[in-house]
Amino acid sequence: MQIQQTQEQPQVQEPQQSSLNIKSVLESLLFVARKPLAPKDLEEIVSQPKNIITEALEELVSEYDGQGINIIKVAGGYLMGTNADNADFVYNLLHARVKTTLSRQALETLSIIAYKQPITRAEVERIRGVNSDGPIDTLLEKKLIQDLGRSEAVGRPFLYGTTEEFLRHFGLKDLDCLPPQPNSGTEQDALFKSALSE
Repeated sequence: MQIQQTQEQPQVQEPQQSSLNIKSVLESLLFVARKPLAPKDLEEIVSQPKNIITEALEELVSEYDGQGINIIKVAGGYLMGTNADNADFVYNLLHARVKTTLSRQALETLSIIAYKQPITRAEVERIRGVNSDGPIDTLLEKKLIQDLGRSEAVGRPFLYGTTEEFLRHFGLKDLDCLPPQPNSGTEQDALFKSALSE
């Protein structure tokens, strides 16, 4: 008797449409998108027919309606954004400013510390050419700069640098986001004055 041998063919598993949570995928894409996403653009990314994507998007629009975050139709696409009813509160957060007026001397000192940190008081004074006790004390009081420890130099003077409060008020993610260093004290002042203005 002849035994027939069969070779098993390797099977390639294709993603099953039912196993894909299309709405969850679309939520993630809309969350990270910086511009409206049209169904035709999402069709290629998600590998699903346009009608399924459109239906899922419309369901998301309904589900998010009235929440703090909405999914809105803009420029032929969909975008995740804050509820328009909360616009004033969002504006207050994003446009928070230092609730004080800084003198020209304080602005100049702040810009030097921001670009040269960590830096000692003596080094700030050497750059400015004048005593900087007053401006540094003001910036410490406003929590725009902080003591970062002591230098290894003679006398072990304090080192100063900017704070998280500084980053928050100037809308910076981190110090790498500082604009290119200005060429003059006047440009430094203008840079920080514009950021501090109401």
